[in-house]
Amino acid sequence: MKIAVAGASGVIGQMLLPMLVQAGHEVVGFTRNPDQALKLKEKGVQSALLDVLDREAVFAALRETKPDVVIHQLTSLSTRSFADNTRIRKEGTRNLVDAALAAGVGKMIAQSISWAYAPGEGPAAEDCPLDLDAPPPRNTTIEGVHALETAVADMPNYIILRYGLFYGYGTWYAPGGYMAEQVRQGLLPATDGVSSFVHIDDAARAAVLALQWPSGCYNIVDGEPAAGTKWLPVYADALGAPAPGVQPGHAAWERGALNGKALQHGWKPRYASWRDGFRLALGSGSSQDPRG
Repeated sequence: MKIAVAGASGVIGQMLLPMLVQAGHEVVGFTRNPDQALKLKEKGVQSALLDVLDREAVFAALRETKPDVVIHQLTSLSTRSFADNTRIRKEGTRNLVDAALAAGVGKMIAQSISWAYAPGEGPAAEDCPLDLDAPPPRNTTIEGVHALETAVADMPNYIILRYGLFYGYGTWYAPGGYMAEQVRQGLLPATDGVSSFVHIDDAARAAVLALQWPSGCYNIVDGEPAAGTKWLPVYADALGAPAPGVQPGHAAWERGALNGKALQHGWKPRYASWRDGFRLALGSGSSQDPRG
């Protein structure tokens, strides 16, 4: 199968490409960074420079590569640019979908998030509605997610992976990441808000398995949604950081998500809970890319 990965040099993309190659697929990695394109070639992966916001370039790239599947793992979060990230979800996804349809691509797999659900009782399943009535500033994120998911659903076959909070190499929760520094400085209080996590290796494996899944949305999260008062002290301990302070209360949408649908389709996360994941993934040597 020929697969084009948009966002090939991102956190998930770097994990995903070697998995796809090992599975026997022909892979083309799209990135807008020339240095990253060179690194992909050095690893034996076809690469092409592409700015997903350049509509004509996207059409040309997919017309030239003619993939069977497009995997959309594009974000703009390394610099914490939420406005740029929303633009990619809206404009970039629309460009990818329209170009894929024009090129006769049969399937698209796209990265979404599992904390976009509307407030409700307990962790959310995939049939729960998105938080379309969210107030600012959350509404910006939800509008981007809704635009992405609506566009991707125009494909003949589509998979929307609603990922949990990423941890592991290259993420905000890695030992040198943004959230780790917040915890070390005592700036992140433990609240009653519930979150769901997923290790980036498990997230990438879900994208590989999704090549065979039927169309729809899938929560890609571990099996233990948890309040900050539970997970944050464990995370801080794994980092060797001071215990966090406690701040009662939470936002109504902070409810976590359920992973039963993905499990039923064969996904089995290596880290079934952040309890083991934080300890094993954030310990000695965890700042090094496991892919070398």
